Amino acid sequence: MYRSVRSFLTSLQKDSKIIMRIKRKPSRIIKGEFEKIDAIIKSKLEKKGPVYARHEFQEYGIWLSEELHDYRHKSLYIKLAKEKPRGMLEEAKGFAKDYKTDSVNRGKLFMWKLGELGKEGQGKTH
Repeated sequence: MYRSVRSFLTSLQKDSKIIMRIKRKPSRIIKGEFEKIDAIIKSKLEKKGPVYARHEFQEYGIWLSEELHDYRHKSLYIKLAKEKPRGMLEEAKGFAKDYKTDSVNRGKLFMWKLGELGKEGQGKTH
């Protein structure tokens, strides 16, 4: 019998297929071949599950990210919903949604308009 896993693996070095299957996760083995890159990317980019909001501003931030089709920056919208007045956020969202553009993601327009509204509020207009 083998004294350790290392001695067992060294005895199996002749057959590389067995070692490959031992070291790799069984869910990723596709008939002894490596997994394709597009499959790895798809699995990483899939939605990880439902998002549960504990506070109202978190729910509003998540809803705002969905409205603007900017799912990657959910935490930013939650932070903005907590710190900025709702009227300013609603005005920037309305501008971003009504603006005619080919892009589906309206996050950049939203952030630009929010910055402009912030400057107006402080009296720093050009």
